[in-house]
Amino acid sequence: MEISSFYTSSRRCWLPSSGTNMVLLKKVSVSQCYQGSVFMFSNKSRSQNSLNRSVFLRHKKYPVQVVSCSQNKEILIVEARSMDEIYDTLAGRLVPTAASGTNTSLTHIVGLAGPPGAGKTTIASEVAKRVNKLWPQKASSFYSQTEPPEIAIVLPMDGFHLYRHQLDSMENPKEAHKRRRAPWTFDPDLFLKCLKTLREQGSVYAPSFDHGVGDPIEDDIFVNVQHKVVIVEGNYLLLDEGSWKEISSILDEKWFVDVDIDIAMERVLKRHISTGNTPEIAKQRIEYNDRPNAELVFKSKKNADLIIKSVAL
Repeated sequence: MEISSFYTSSRRCWLPSSGTNMVLLKKVSVSQCYQGSVFMFSNKSRSQNSLNRSVFLRHKKYPVQVVSCSQNKEILIVEARSMDEIYDTLAGRLVPTAASGTNTSLTHIVGLAGPPGAGKTTIASEVAKRVNKLWPQKASSFYSQTEPPEIAIVLPMDGFHLYRHQLDSMENPKEAHKRRRAPWTFDPDLFLKCLKTLREQGSVYAPSFDHGVGDPIEDDIFVNVQHKVVIVEGNYLLLDEGSWKEISSILDEKWFVDVDIDIAMERVLKRHISTGNTPEIAKQRIEYNDRPNAELVFKSKKNADLIIKSVAL
């Protein structure tokens, strides 16, 4: 994003109304924020209990809060009045990244993690849709004779569920089926292999998940060389153990959807009921499986470099 000028007051920086919709997410020192300048902020000189410093970069149409966190790691927090504003901002962040690539097979892989009920699938879909809508404006000079291709695609982790017959072969099949969607009911090694192939070759066939059947569908998603942005979404992308840690290391960006756990579980409850479960059974499933999974996922939030504050619908 190019900023011709902006001004600051107290702890806020305001982009001019004539500015671009794209929001540049940078760590900024409030005490060093002057007109027309953006400074990188480091906490190295502060104590272990140093306070987080924050600055707000806002546009009249797309207000987004950007917060720099303590210690040496930078975590950006995106917060706005509506999810639509967040979708637009995240898409605006990705389009210049795609446009800057000179190698047509270069793929930018974004990992979108969060607990069950966080809205990951919707966020990934909406951001990808907006990237594809914005892309022709950036790519007009490259595709003057043809229609620009869609460059963003979503790759869900759901396709890497273990098959039901694999759960049946476990030591406690009944427990395995009850705990489905826990980390050990996925195949992270296959997921890792898929992402490595995508990284090395620029294209890959990946499985989707048939919720009606309850099993993956092999080779149902084709990520090809035209896809410059791949949004991988799933609960456990930022876990720091085993193959999950290797998966996380492949990601170019690590996003986490931050939502109140009770709100997330309310959404999951409605989802369970909508598929035919009674409210009592739905609540049991949440307490036995969904909430423990969510609590585990929240522990991985520290590994994100961008946190999306979910807005209640």
